[in-house]
Amino acid sequence: MTELVLASASPARLGVLRAAGLDPKVVVSGVDEDAITAATPEELCLELAVAKADAVSRTLAEGIVIGCDSVLELDGVAYGKPGTPENALRRWQTMRGRTGRLLTGHCVVDVARGRRVSEVAATVVRFGTPSDEEIEAYVASGEPLRVAGAFTLDGLGGWFVEGIEGDHGNVLGISLPLLRRLFADVGVPVTTLWR
Repeated sequence: MTELVLASASPARLGVLRAAGLDPKVVVSGVDEDAITAATPEELCLELAVAKADAVSRTLAEGIVIGCDSVLELDGVAYGKPGTPENALRRWQTMRGRTGRLLTGHCVVDVARGRRVSEVAATVVRFGTPSDEEIEAYVASGEPLRVAGAFTLDGLGGWFVEGIEGDHGNVLGISLPLLRRLFADVGVPVTTLWR
């Protein structure tokens, strides 16, 4: 069986893949995300996903590597992990009551064959209008500091998301329908990767 490698430290991505019948090995890429820039949010998340997949692929002789990176696009600006409580607080004050797009760049590399494909998945996210007190409590939980866009759909942040249009898995960090197509593009049917 082909070894599947996830080039991401995201527990949410790993959880989605495991729930969908895959059992990838996790190898964190070590890519300096702050060193990569791009003209648009789509290009940024795609370049980051490719950089992560390529970095891990170079350490392997074979296997299938998945690289992903997510950003929230709001007013044409890409927002990644806020990192600090102050940034998360400001971000939520800007996002509440608005609609953004959660973009996830996906890259799949078949190491042995030297084949690489990549694409971006986009999901529209409609944010609720949490009060200042709710935002402060959410930020104090620590959850929004370490996730793209400063929110989760499957955690405490789910209380403040009114709805989505598109693939919910993409908001969690990985789109299974897109990933299935990318696997097919490198000649690997997803069913051959199921445990």
